[in-house]
Amino acid sequence: MSEHPQLLVHDHKDNVGVVVVENLSAGTEMLCVVTADNSSFRLTCNDDVPIGHKVALKDIANGDVAVKYGEDIGRFKADVKKGGHVHVHNLKTNRW
Repeated sequence: MSEHPQLLVHDHKDNVGVVVVENLSAGTEMLCVVTADNSSFRLTCNDDVPIGHKVALKDIANGDVAVKYGEDIGRFKADVKKGGHVHVHNLKTNRW
């Protein structure tokens, strides 16, 4: 039986990935797939994270640039630990 990824990362430069399963709970060791080359890695999720929300791939400081698709998508407005939930409470996107 093949295991399905819980987190997709678009590019190796990214510092966030996107949750692609329902009911991801804190403590889950996620299978993370990098879509650029179909490589994978594991990361423990620190929080309950809804589908479509992001998870930090490393420790991130307040003011750091958020990188998704290999591009700047906004700035963090709070520190986020590796494996932490990333959304509007700690990220100001360039789009909104």
